[in-house]
Amino acid sequence: MHVPGLYVAVPSTPYDAKGLLKTAIRGDNPVFFCEHKLLYPLKGMIPEEEFLVPFGKADIKREGKDVTIFATMFMVHKALAAAEQLAKSGISAEIIDPRTLTPLDKAAILASVKKTGRIVIVSEDTKTAGVSAEIAAIVAEEAVDYLDAPIKRVAEPDTPIPFSPPLESFVIPDEKRIIKAVKEIV
Repeated sequence: MHVPGLYVAVPSTPYDAKGLLKTAIRGDNPVFFCEHKLLYPLKGMIPEEEFLVPFGKADIKREGKDVTIFATMFMVHKALAAAEQLAKSGISAEIIDPRTLTPLDKAAILASVKKTGRIVIVSEDTKTAGVSAEIAAIVAEEAVDYLDAPIKRVAEPDTPIPFSPPLESFVIPDEKRIIKAVKEIV
């Protein structure tokens, strides 16, 4: 994300993966195309006909009014599951899937934060110097006057991903941590 001139695609659905890959192939810039291994078994509608997903255009996966949850790749699905549970408590969460980190759709993020007054950033990378840090910095610099609560980040601790499945599940963000972060600021 911090390499000038390099585009970064982070699809969360089969539809976005196909559309972003076609956009990458047709573009002139180098693209780092991230594929999350847990997204491979996902099913979804993928049109047979030609279509592209534009770089730099976020997708609002769920409309909400109480809190913005910015999530990437597989974390989008965990955020959507958390939003379902939060809705049972009367909390309306808006889920933003950036689809590309570079270029980043800052306008969509800022518009959502201005609407909700709160943001939880969920990313499956390290908290220090990761995607969540960059998004938090953007919101702090450009939308701090709209915030009604501190920015919250749900990310991995600054440690390598363990090989052991129980340890891996301990390190990787989950719905419980997302819900906890939301409830701390709503």
